[in-house]
Amino acid sequence: MRVLFTTYSQKTHFLAMAPLAWALRTAGHEVCFAVQPKFADVVTQAGLTAVPVGGDRDLWQIMNRNLTWLYAGENGLPIPYDTAEWAPEDVTWDHLWYGYDVQIKRWHKVSNVPIITDVVEFARQWQPDLVIWEPVTYAGALAAKACGAAHARLLFSLDTFGVTRAHFHRVVNALPPDERHDPFAEWLEPYARKYGFEFSEELITGQFTIGLLPPALRLEAELNYLPMRYLPYGGPAVVPKWLWEDPGRPRVALTMGLSATDTDVGYAISVQDILDVLADLDIELVATVSEQEQAKLARIPDNARLVPFVPLPALAPTCAAVIHHAGFGTLATVASYAVPQLAVARDSDGPALARRVEAHGAGLALDATSTSAKEIRECLLRLLSEPSFQAGADRLRDEILAMPTPNELVRQLEDRTASHRAATQ
Repeated sequence: MRVLFTTYSQKTHFLAMAPLAWALRTAGHEVCFAVQPKFADVVTQAGLTAVPVGGDRDLWQIMNRNLTWLYAGENGLPIPYDTAEWAPEDVTWDHLWYGYDVQIKRWHKVSNVPIITDVVEFARQWQPDLVIWEPVTYAGALAAKACGAAHARLLFSLDTFGVTRAHFHRVVNALPPDERHDPFAEWLEPYARKYGFEFSEELITGQFTIGLLPPALRLEAELNYLPMRYLPYGGPAVVPKWLWEDPGRPRVALTMGLSATDTDVGYAISVQDILDVLADLDIELVATVSEQEQAKLARIPDNARLVPFVPLPALAPTCAAVIHHAGFGTLATVASYAVPQLAVARDSDGPALARRVEAHGAGLALDATSTSAKEIRECLLRLLSEPSFQAGADRLRDEILAMPTPNELVRQLEDRTASHRAATQ
């Protein structure tokens, strides 16, 4: 079968999709990624086929590399996805209509409008059997419906999108009919009409959803999910020789993720403060810090090794603990190797993921906006000295290993696609 993947230009989200694309390709299926032209090199560096679509208008550039509005509301109202973990009775219509209005205008339209026309045109020409789309790249759902393909979201983290949508339906259905409106439908329905079909919830939450989180970390709606094991992949990488060697003392990694430097958002915590507060510990601290940020440092202690990049799947298994920003890829990679983790989360899905890791006993969570270097030190010492955290990390790793691999998921995708084809013929 032919499988079309699509994502907006967010590298960390693509990296979560690549292992399934490889699995489908090695199972004999044709696979390609429809992405913006400037993102094509990221796809081809992974050994996959890119189809450039649309223009290169960039979400981060348009938002002046300041995405505070993604994570904190204006006018005293939160964005809708903040409500995913709320008790249902606390979620109001004001939260949802305002939040969706902000997100659709400032995030979803900016990410999707530049590529929708070309993705649909390519899908109609190439005729994929299955479209797999990053969960806010709604161009993928439109393209699938326009060409009659089966389609699924592939989550990069918690399903805050699906849960928030469930909140929306519950709240809007309680309103008088003349007061109801749906910002998502108002945006996507004209596209549906243009391409010859009716608007439906499939355009927002897919026909089914592929989820990468183990049971202990999930946040899901009442939707159709297929679990798949997260396989760590960070792009082209070289393992340095020093990583072969036993450091002779506990190794601790400090990594604040790709997105902070790729998008110029900046690190959530002060690297200098952490280096200083950990300088007297008998550890080897391996800190992945961009060269630009390294140049700003006044001091580098003797127990620290600073590198611009090192492949986390090679580094994590050698570590006694990892301090990180709670980005999904980093957190899931560390969990895959059963390493206790200190998640210092700032925004987006990070705080929710960090809390789940802590609740499972696999690490500790701190709020990057209010924590101190002293608190980070105290938490790290706990991770290194209390055996319960290693036991929790082992349990989390075992949950991950029990999930189907991408190769094992391929048969289910073949069956879903065949059923869809039979139902629509």
